[in-house]
Amino acid sequence: MQEKHQPVLLQEAIDGLAIQPEGVYVDGTFGRGGHSQAILDRLSSKGKLLAIDKDLAAIQFAKEHFEHDERFQIRHGSFTKISEFMNELGLSTIDGLLLDLGVSSPQLEKAERGFSFLKEGPLDMRMDVSKGMDAASWVQQVAEEELVTVLKEYGEERFSKRIARAIVSVRQEHSIRTTTALARIVEQAVPVREKNKHPATRTFQAIRIYLNRELEELEQCLEDSLEYLRIKGRLVVISFHSLEDRIVKRFIKKNVKGDPFPPGLPVRQKELNPRLKAIGRAIRPSMSEVQFNPRARSAVLRIAEKIG
Repeated sequence: MQEKHQPVLLQEAIDGLAIQPEGVYVDGTFGRGGHSQAILDRLSSKGKLLAIDKDLAAIQFAKEHFEHDERFQIRHGSFTKISEFMNELGLSTIDGLLLDLGVSSPQLEKAERGFSFLKEGPLDMRMDVSKGMDAASWVQQVAEEELVTVLKEYGEERFSKRIARAIVSVRQEHSIRTTTALARIVEQAVPVREKNKHPATRTFQAIRIYLNRELEELEQCLEDSLEYLRIKGRLVVISFHSLEDRIVKRFIKKNVKGDPFPPGLPVRQKELNPRLKAIGRAIRPSMSEVQFNPRARSAVLRIAEKIG
């Protein structure tokens, strides 16, 4: 395979899936196929893998490098469409779902995708370039109040008002069309620097998450997974920032606990209809992995098993 890319927490994620050789699995974020290949390596000739990605470049890569494998199917779109894709393939349930969230290394490395503030490129940021508004168009027309809200909620940016004011001021003079142009505006607006973090990091994260509806789609996919995972099927999710991980953590906790009942009622745990069992604690990358791949430093892996 070309474009060799080592996914974060690869072994831990594959172990978490507890792969059955004849099982049916979904890789909801194909990327460049690192997880998919590791899953296929553990499947027998009777196993099946459905891979999904929004990125057309990822779909093309899958067709070039994976479609010779009869156990493998690739679909273009959001992982919120897993049920739809399963129906197409005649599948009713699966044994495991893997989600490796956020932006992939190939997306960051290609300046023309507009995800990186370190490389000059068009301000795009769409996971799926075949649809939706690009970041440049959105930045040019969004109301200042909404921009403040997006930066605060999706980027946890404490200088959201300063940054929004600066963006609005500059766009009145000329369009903000490139990644480096936006990064410079943010850099000049932020009065305090975080150690080892570019001032534009949170702004770029916020705009990307908002435009791609990443948190809303994650919440929907997690809820849907309860319907198509088999009993003892595994859910494995790798998050890269606190907003994603909080959603995953709360989802697992809620479904481990089961139905809400007033405190003090004599109700046994199994009568609360819990849907999930948490498998172990949150897993973080080793120091050696972070040294090899600095992008791994913020990764958190959580595993749950369906029980009801």
